[in-house]
Amino acid sequence: MNDSHKPAETRQDEAASAVSAVPAADGALTKEQQEQQMQEDLQEAGEVFNSLFSTRRPKDGWAGLSSGLKSVTKGTVAGVASLVAQPIAGAQEGGVKGFFGGLATGVASAVALPVTGICVGAYQVGRGVANSVEAVNASKAGMQWDTEKREWIFYYLDKDKEEVEELEAALKAAKDESGGDAAKVDMNEKKVKDREFYDLLGVSTSASAGDIKKAYYKEARKCHPDKCPEDPEAAAKFQALGHAYQVLSDEQRRANYDKNGKPESNSANDDLANEIDPLVFFAVMFGSHLVEPYVGELWIATTADTMMKDAMEQQNAMDMENMTEEDAAKLLASKTSNEEMMLKQRKREVKCALNLREKIMPFLEAKDEDDLHAFKAAIQSEAAKIADTSFGATFLVTIGFALQVEGEEFLGFQNTALGVGGHAARWKKTRKNTQNNWKLMGAGISAATTGRKAMKEVEAAQRAMEEKKASEGIEADKGEEGEPSAMDEEQTKVAMQKMEETIPALLELAWAINIRDITRTLKHACKKLFTDAAVPLPTRIQRAEAIRLVGDEFYAIGKARGGEKYSVKDAADIKARAEVAVMTTMAKAQGQEVSEDDTEELIKQAKNMRADMEQGGSDHASADAEKEKENI
Repeated sequence: MNDSHKPAETRQDEAASAVSAVPAADGALTKEQQEQQMQEDLQEAGEVFNSLFSTRRPKDGWAGLSSGLKSVTKGTVAGVASLVAQPIAGAQEGGVKGFFGGLATGVASAVALPVTGICVGAYQVGRGVANSVEAVNASKAGMQWDTEKREWIFYYLDKDKEEVEELEAALKAAKDESGGDAAKVDMNEKKVKDREFYDLLGVSTSASAGDIKKAYYKEARKCHPDKCPEDPEAAAKFQALGHAYQVLSDEQRRANYDKNGKPESNSANDDLANEIDPLVFFAVMFGSHLVEPYVGELWIATTADTMMKDAMEQQNAMDMENMTEEDAAKLLASKTSNEEMMLKQRKREVKCALNLREKIMPFLEAKDEDDLHAFKAAIQSEAAKIADTSFGATFLVTIGFALQVEGEEFLGFQNTALGVGGHAARWKKTRKNTQNNWKLMGAGISAATTGRKAMKEVEAAQRAMEEKKASEGIEADKGEEGEPSAMDEEQTKVAMQKMEETIPALLELAWAINIRDITRTLKHACKKLFTDAAVPLPTRIQRAEAIRLVGDEFYAIGKARGGEKYSVKDAADIKARAEVAVMTTMAKAQGQEVSEDDTEELIKQAKNMRADMEQGGSDHASADAEKEKENI
């Protein structure tokens, strides 16, 4: 069709389209690009504004006042900072002229930002006051303020558990999609450098984590030493099988094994570093297995576990350039994010709340005084058993006080006029937390000072040894590249002695961290238990009464056993626990069953053995001294 025969409107539309299709000359932006750029600038400005001023919906009048004061303070500080920084930046870019230009901008900002902060603050206070009526009504109805959604909700403990499980499943699925389970995609044999561990388990090199686990349990039953007493090699087979499973069940270690095969070094130190499970180690070290239903896995243990995994990832990342795309995806997908850590803590708190709910069920179902006495007796018996373990008394005091004060606070706000009892319990809790924070700070300073002192003494001892060798004309041993080798036996002994002297201070710090961690975890667990909208308020009050009773009994028994003044100065006990903790982690890594009673018995034996050795050493020293006197 000829253009002359086209309608006028059609020709105009085509012309407009042609014009819009022509790229803008000299770098000019089209109308659409300008609008998009404006939207991006507005979005960026909004993010800066929200980060500078508190604009989230306040819970009530007090929250609005707090938010308003923050906005005023931030605006004033930002204005002063701008007044100082703008002239300096202007001078660096434009000299004297730039200085005065920056000064003008700084003065304008120094006025505008505080005024903006005041306006935002007044707005937040107004919003808070307006929300106060809703806050009072929602609080009376048993609703809770969701700090993330910024709204009032009814909290359900069982629903929270389901949400945590869904989030875990979603997180795992995201990892799998990123390559965390890529072995399932291709069932063909994957090319690896060494397949000995796969052959031990009888699986393909492309086997999934589930297939490896099933194969391990199947093979372990065949060669377990208890089931094969007549086979002298059963123990060695079982140990080799456990080591193979330990490597292949860990994504990072499996990826490293697939690429590099078995490590060339067979030193005990390398094996030890790979086999230690921090969760098991700290459970044995602190004897926390009996209190785990109350406090969950200690933060220090989960953090150490994460740090060890991250360290392994960093080591693997050094070879990132040589990795395949699939291996790199696995490594990046397996990194522990802050979101994962928060989810772990939330799961821990939910689990503790569920355990507490189950623990106090006999109290809620009690029909008469005899049932209540039976519940109290059961709690006392459990507390006495916990107190018999190492550090048990300290656990009892810490857990007991936390449960006691949380129960008192909830009951105080529900049962006393104007919530006087609740405020008193809150003050009691705040004072105790302040004391614990000071102890934590002091323990941290002490640990740092002790560690620095030990390092200096080790370095001084090493220099003294080298000077002694030089003065006596003894040539230091040289390594392959001409560098001095490791310290000799005497230097190593001095170093070990100095390092052992730092252990009590480090453990004191660890305990201070544990106390703070347990207190915060139980605070949130009790809140979940007391605000569970699945049960009526009278039932929640009963829960608080039961929790307070458990706290009273735990605290009383722990205090009677000396738990308030905990001490980790017993070096023999520390060494014994550390040795048994390492042996237990190694045994469990190889698939062996080690009960809590077994570990406590091993610790007692290790302490007695160490005491006998020290006594024998002192007896020999006394005998040598007597012989010297006789010779004289």
